[in-house]
Amino acid sequence: MSLDFTRVVVQVAGMVARLRDDLEGKQERLDYALRVIGDKSVDLEYLKKKIAVARTTWLVAGLVDGLDSACQAPSPPDDFTVVATDGSQIDVDRHRPTRCYLLNTGSVLLRYGAHPDAVLGSTPVLYAGDEDMVIALDKGRGREQPVEGALLGIKRGVEECRRLAEIAAGLPSESLALGLIDGSLILWGLEAYPEFVTGALLEGGFLACLEDMRKLNADRRLAVASYISFPRSTDVINALKVILCPQENLDTDKHCQDCEKRECEKVAGLRDSELFTNVLKHGERSALFASQSSIVGKRYGKHSVYFFYLKVDDEIARVEVPQWVSGDANLLNLAHSLVLDQCRRGQGYPVALSEAHEQAVVTAADRENFWQIVESSLMEEHLPGPISAKSRSKKTRWV
Repeated sequence: MSLDFTRVVVQVAGMVARLRDDLEGKQERLDYALRVIGDKSVDLEYLKKKIAVARTTWLVAGLVDGLDSACQAPSPPDDFTVVATDGSQIDVDRHRPTRCYLLNTGSVLLRYGAHPDAVLGSTPVLYAGDEDMVIALDKGRGREQPVEGALLGIKRGVEECRRLAEIAAGLPSESLALGLIDGSLILWGLEAYPEFVTGALLEGGFLACLEDMRKLNADRRLAVASYISFPRSTDVINALKVILCPQENLDTDKHCQDCEKRECEKVAGLRDSELFTNVLKHGERSALFASQSSIVGKRYGKHSVYFFYLKVDDEIARVEVPQWVSGDANLLNLAHSLVLDQCRRGQGYPVALSEAHEQAVVTAADRENFWQIVESSLMEEHLPGPISAKSRSKKTRWV
């Protein structure tokens, strides 16, 4: 039976009515948040300490150089290179005749200036061995974690970073370059997995690749950044909540339940992007903030994640950089100017990431063709390849 749109339309109308009713209250909260962030009388060092000791159930941005400061983008250099990667996957399918998965990493190198060039490509890798299908503790003699679903998505992110590091290593010395990754530098999902999984994919993978790229700055200038379009994060709004709270040493588990004033609710329901839409002019970046994610604090070390917001056309984007970029004014300015330049060339989104995505994309037809190749190859070799009844049923028209 198809979707009953008669019922859906009624529910959509109710949703729109609720959104309309909330607009006025939301604008009042936004106006209040703008007054708080623009208050020049606040003691920044006091706020830094208050945020640092606060214990909250929500993620709070660490303050670095203020709240409402804005920085114009420097002009990009005459000659520079942008490298970007993105990936897609064909996940393990238990209804298919064999367990395997495929990662396809798209990569782009765009050279601008006196000798412009473009190198585009993709690298598909099939994983089917026993050692590929799980992350194991003590080489298979202990616990195992299957690589599929959300964990496969995290591994894909590691491979994207690995490919970026490989391409960056081939850049000529004394070059100026930006390395771009789509999405966050924070591998959020790893917090749900055992320690040995986190160690394999983070210290043994993602952070090792970031370290390789950091070392390249010995003879060239390489700024690494990730780009998040239309971010829904609330780290800075949550910092305003801490600022507004009358408690000196805020502990939300202890203080919020019996709190009567609820000053923090004056900025509730807002996103950082809504705030900085009203703070930044086109091309400007916000103040720099530090991520206080638990996994970053515990595991990232010299690659701790910092971020700023960037106004591009009608959108606010979140740009994340590792600590070694945030602490180097030249690299930070390079990241700012080249990310903005890429967005201007790409109609509001970094053109290198758009092209990397096009190189990486795996369509539904690609997936079906892949499984047909697998099944036919098994048949040619007379290897057992049982298919589930559910899979056969989906290929058959019964009515």
